[in-house]
Amino acid sequence: MKTTIIFATGNAGKMREIRMIMEGMNVEILSMKEAGIEIEICEDGTTFEENAGIKAAAVAAAAAERGMKAIVLADDSGLEVDYLNKEPGIYSARYMGEDTSYRIKNANIISRLEGVPMEQRTARFVCAIAAVFPDGESVVKRATMEGRIGYEEEGSNGFGYDPIFILPKYGCSTAALPPDVKNEESHRGKALRAMKAVIEEKITV
Repeated sequence: MKTTIIFATGNAGKMREIRMIMEGMNVEILSMKEAGIEIEICEDGTTFEENAGIKAAAVAAAAAERGMKAIVLADDSGLEVDYLNKEPGIYSARYMGEDTSYRIKNANIISRLEGVPMEQRTARFVCAIAAVFPDGESVVKRATMEGRIGYEEEGSNGFGYDPIFILPKYGCSTAALPPDVKNEESHRGKALRAMKAVIEEKITV
């Protein structure tokens, strides 16, 4: 019998990445919508880890109310730009307003870095993934991907801030990388693989 994993997101791009990275496991991965869970979650934590834990706990409670025995995963991820005092950080999704397009958000960051040389445009993507298991145990894993902020958007394989995040190793943005390469390097990929190992150990015990 397959184990059910509910991932606390409605982001289609994120779900694609998650399914690719978790491939090969005997699990069924559902988004909140696919699991029939529609709840408002107040992300009032002060760190990526706290916000991921808040989301996972809220969705786990909603799943339990529906009689669903599932592992709940939630991530909180974002972009830290060193020159901008690590903005937008935990507010990455809400930066400039929740309904503001990433094209506008990306343009704003590029504008604020006008005249700043590449060596001072250091940035990182951060991802914290929290898991709540049916027995109540919770686990959090964190990973990062270091890079630079580019001078313009490039690439169409990513989402969010991917088009302006340059990986010096490849000389292009993460949105210009093939999906398998991006998943190998990405903050979410690293955090998910660490969590995948925890889940595999848990469900085979």
